[in-house]
Amino acid sequence: MKDALVATLIEEYSTVEAFASILALETKALTAVSPLEQLPPIVEKKTELIGVLARLETARDTHLAELGFPAGWSGIELAASADERVATQWKLLQKAAERARRVNANNGELIRVRMEYNQRALKALQVSVPRKTNLYGPDGRVPAYSGL
Repeated sequence: MKDALVATLIEEYSTVEAFASILALETKALTAVSPLEQLPPIVEKKTELIGVLARLETARDTHLAELGFPAGWSGIELAASADERVATQWKLLQKAAERARRVNANNGELIRVRMEYNQRALKALQVSVPRKTNLYGPDGRVPAYSGL
């Protein structure tokens, strides 16, 4: 039973590392001038890996229950205190998850800054001008001047 738990922890670690790699690609895309072409496959892969991580967490909780431990954080902590192999894999997984969390938080900040910049740019483009001197309408066309 503990072998199955250790195997699941190893697979979780591997998946979190893959997720962190995708987050690193996302960082590069978010710092590019035009990230729109790069982001959809990154988001797709992130979504896939989140699904795998959810499945592995469920499997870990099942293994914990089979070993007589509660589910979740408290259960894995108890299992780790009872078995060195579990403890080693759990520590590796925690470190990888923390690295991924930091990169993800950084990406969130990059997105926030980009959104803020875009909002300021939109405001600059929407400067109030007198109605009769509209340069162009919302459709991008210059309206016919009817003031003559």
